Amino acid sequence: MPKVGMEPVRRKALVDAALKTIGHHGSLTVTMSEIAREAGVSAALAHHYFGSKEQLLIETIRSLLRQLRVDAGAALSKAQTPRERISAVIRISFQADQFAPEVVAAWLAFYSEAQRSEEVRRLLVVYARRLKSNLMSGLKPLCGTFDASRIADGAAAMIDGLYIRQSLKAAPLSLDASVALVEDYVTGQLQAVTDETIAPHPTLSPLAGRGGDRI
Repeated sequence: MPKVGMEPVRRKALVDAALKTIGHHGSLTVTMSEIAREAGVSAALAHHYFGSKEQLLIETIRSLLRQLRVDAGAALSKAQTPRERISAVIRISFQADQFAPEVVAAWLAFYSEAQRSEEVRRLLVVYARRLKSNLMSGLKPLCGTFDASRIADGAAAMIDGLYIRQSLKAAPLSLDASVALVEDYVTGQLQAVTDETIAPHPTLSPLAGRGGDRI
């Protein structure tokens, strides 16, 4: 029988063990027995707390998303300007613990599983929406909703793409270089919006009306 008061501790141990086991295997093709063994409990106890391997894996990705939300919230609370909010979101996306081998393996495995599991797909959609919303919170005051949405989509795509390339060791960029690349994109896009806003309208050009001047 499970000890009274131990459920939160055991559940966390099983989630941590699931993450490590997925990392070792590099995929979700792990068994409840392997996860339980990593956690130091019986498979029967693991089933008691989660019911099935699928539910344990769902809770594992939820734990990753919760940690990202906590980290992003802490970083955003320290930002004093809209531009600092954007930078905080970018930095959090490339923090070192996101690139721990077991975390990388889990994210890649969950992206693959999303093609088969509606619940996993829904959780990844939640992540994507939250990332865009966090970026938008800094972008909207600087360039308005339409441009903010466009720039946020581009920055989010770069973040996800660079994460995958880094995790596969396919890019020779350091984490700092990845951050700088996304920062450069955002800065360039914001500058383009500013230039477009302040550029003189052709009809207001000093030369625009000369052809129609009456002398």
